[in-house]
Amino acid sequence: MAHAYTPGLKVTSKALVKKRRILPLKGEVVVSVGDEVEPDTVVARTDLPGEVGVVNVANQLGVTPEEVPECMHKKEGEPVEEGEVIATAKSFFGLFKSVAKSPMTGSIESISSVTGQVLIRGPAIPVEVKAYLKGRVVDVFENEGVEIETWGAFIQGIFGIGGETHGEIKVIVGSPNDEMTPDLIDDSCRGKVLVGGSLATVDAVKRAISVGACGIVTGGFHGREIEKILGYDIGVAITGHEDIGLTLILTEGFGKI
Repeated sequence: MAHAYTPGLKVTSKALVKKRRILPLKGEVVVSVGDEVEPDTVVARTDLPGEVGVVNVANQLGVTPEEVPECMHKKEGEPVEEGEVIATAKSFFGLFKSVAKSPMTGSIESISSVTGQVLIRGPAIPVEVKAYLKGRVVDVFENEGVEIETWGAFIQGIFGIGGETHGEIKVIVGSPNDEMTPDLIDDSCRGKVLVGGSLATVDAVKRAISVGACGIVTGGFHGREIEKILGYDIGVAITGHEDIGLTLILTEGFGKI
C-alpha cells in the first residue's frame, strides 16, 4: 500500500542555497570570505577531547587517597603509554611492591588526593568540516565555521536515511514511472547520486551500496523494507545519522507512488 506525504515540500530548478558549516567545538577556520570551495574542501578543523580513563590508584596500591600524589611517577599534564607504571607503593618493610598501570595512551589529566583516583585523557580526536557543496564562502564565524552559498536545484524529500553526501547526478531510469531495480546499477554508478523512478527496490539499494554509489533519490521505498537496509526497526525517529553506505532520499513517500 502506498502512502504519499508530499504537500508543502519545495521543488525548484534554481535557488540560492546557503549552508552553514559549523564545528562542534571552537577551532580553526581555514578559508576566507570570497574563497571558492569544492564539496571536499576542508573549511574548518578542530580537536575533540579524547576519551577519559579512570585509575583508582589508592585502591590498587592499598594506600589512602592522601598518599596517592607521593606514589605517582607522573605529574599532571605528562604523557603516558598504555601499560606504563604510573604509581608504586611499597609495603611490609619494603619487601612487597604494588603498582598501578595506565589503561591507555594519553596524558595525566588530574591526580586526586580526595578520591585517590587518577584521570587519564586519551589523544585528541581531529575533526574536519567540509564544504559539501561547490560554492563561495560568504561569511566566516571566527573559530566556529563558515556560510557557503551557491545556485542550484532545490528538492525537498519527505524521508531520508544516511548523512550528507555529494556526487555527480546519474539518472538511471527511462521515465518517472519506472522502478529502480538492481539490473540498472553497475560499476559506472560508483561515486554517483542515482536518481529516478517511482520506487527503489531493496535489492537496488543493496546493489548501489555494493558498487559504491553515494546516494539514491527516488519517489518511494517500501517502509517495511527499511529494516532490511538498517538492520533494525527505525520506528519514529529523527534520521540522518545512519551509517548504511549511502544516503537514501524519498521524494514522495512509502510504497510505489
